[in-house]
Amino acid sequence: MIEGFSIGHHDARGDGWLTGTTVVLARDGATAGVDVRGGGPGTRETDLLRPTAMVHDIHAVVLTGGSAYGLAAADGAMAGLEERGIGFPVPAPPADPPAAVVPIVPAAVIFDLGRGGVSAHRPDASFGSRALDAAFRADLGPGELPPVGSVGAGTGAVCGGLRGGFGYAERIAGPFRIGAALVLNASGPAVDERTGRPWADTLGSLPAPTADQRAAIAEALHWVPTLPLNTTIATVLTDATLDRDQTTKVAQVAHDGLARAVRPVHRMFDGDTMFCLASGRVPVDPATDPRRLFDLLLTAAADVVEEACLVALLAATTAGLWPAYADLVPEVRRPAG
Repeated sequence: MIEGFSIGHHDARGDGWLTGTTVVLARDGATAGVDVRGGGPGTRETDLLRPTAMVHDIHAVVLTGGSAYGLAAADGAMAGLEERGIGFPVPAPPADPPAAVVPIVPAAVIFDLGRGGVSAHRPDASFGSRALDAAFRADLGPGELPPVGSVGAGTGAVCGGLRGGFGYAERIAGPFRIGAALVLNASGPAVDERTGRPWADTLGSLPAPTADQRAAIAEALHWVPTLPLNTTIATVLTDATLDRDQTTKVAQVAHDGLARAVRPVHRMFDGDTMFCLASGRVPVDPATDPRRLFDLLLTAAADVVEEACLVALLAATTAGLWPAYADLVPEVRRPAG
C-alpha cells in the first residue's frame, strides 16, 4: 500500500442486502483533485476540490453504493474523523472547546439500489463509520494490497451484465508510486463479446474462453435493464508532491484508463468520477525535469486505472442475477487481495 494511505471496507449481503462502502483514508491529509464525467453523477464536496477553493488538504474519500442515498455514508466517516481530532481546524467561540475541526471528506456513489432484493437496504452513516474504522485498522506495507472483488463499495457492483467489484492496482512511475482504488460498475461492458476477453487484457495473457464460454458471456452481456443505471468511481493515490492543478490533471487523465477497459464509457447512465490524492511524501528532485516526471505520472495514472478495472472484474463473485467473469471462465485465476 502506498505510504500515507489506507483502505477500509464495510458491506452487507443477504436478507435483501447487497451493497457496501469503502473509505480511502489519507492519514496525514492529502492534496486532492477530481474530474466528473458521464450523465448521472452522485457526489459530495467535489466543488471544494477546485484549484480556486480555500481548503487545500482532504482527509478521506468515501466510495459507496446506495445511489444518492449512499452519500449519507460520508457523515459517518466525518464523525469518526472528528472523534479523532482530524480535520480542518476552525475557531468556534464561544463554544467549549473554543476550536473545532471539520473533516474534509469528498464522496461519490454508484447505483446498486435493489440488487440485493430490497431497495431500502442501502448504506447509511454507520457504513462510513465502520469502513473508516477498518481503514484505521489496516496496516499494509509496501507490496501489500487491500481486499478486492465483491467487497466494500464493490459488493453490489455490476458491469455490462456481469458482476463488477472493487479493484486495486499499483505501479512505479519514476521516483513515485501510484495506485488506483476503483469500483467497477459501468453500464457498458468490460468484455469484448466477440472474443470473450476483457478489453483490459491488452496482452492476451488470460486464457482464451471456449465457444461455450463465449456464448455464456454474450448472454450475460445482453441482459440489461431498460435503464442500466450504473457509474464507475475511483481514487488515484500517489506519494508524489503535487499541487491542486496537478491532481486535477491526474484525475482527468485517469479517465483514459477507464475508457480502455470499458466500451462505451461515460454514458448518460454513468456518473464516472475520478479523484486523485497526493500525499507529498516524495518531493521532486530539483536536478530532474519536473515536466517529464509529471508526464510519467499521468501515463501511469491511466495504466493503473485500466489494471484496477481488470482486477475488479476478475476478482468479483457471482451474486443474484449477475454471473462473475471468473465463474463463466473458471480457468481464470482470481486476483489475490
